[in-house]
Amino acid sequence: MNPHQLVFWILSVIAIGGALGVILSRNPVASVLFLIVTFFAVSGHYILLNAQFLAIVNIIVYAGAIMVLFLYVIMLMNLNGDVEPQKSKLLQFAGIISGGILFLVLLAAFKTTQLSTTPINASTSIGLISELGQVLFTRFVFPFEISSILFLSAMVGAVVIGKKD
Repeated sequence: MNPHQLVFWILSVIAIGGALGVILSRNPVASVLFLIVTFFAVSGHYILLNAQFLAIVNIIVYAGAIMVLFLYVIMLMNLNGDVEPQKSKLLQFAGIISGGILFLVLLAAFKTTQLSTTPINASTSIGLISELGQVLFTRFVFPFEISSILFLSAMVGAVVIGKKD
């Protein structure tokens, strides 16, 4: 077995185990920690695909900032199983039906997917930051600048809304 394949399978087991830990954990803080483990495993997959920029952004943005935000929200909410109202049977039935429909859609998507046995060439420079910068600032410079203006206007709007009279 190729070392890349071994690392892929180890990361896959870690990612699936972390995802199952998120779903099956009764403690919300433990669920967030399992989600962080899953994000690190996904970042490992990005590195195997030679997409270092995506791996670093995934670690910084998702495993860092978003998960810290989730932890703060969970701690501020002070979730208790004793005071949480019980879900009605109709709501539980609707959840089971929607989950089943999602499962059928995923099953149909996987059924129509064609698997490729050719390995990905890791020596290409497709996922590197220099390639991303070249494409971003040549072909997509106008949408990039428009999105930066949109973000700037959203920040100004947030300051105006949040400002006290």
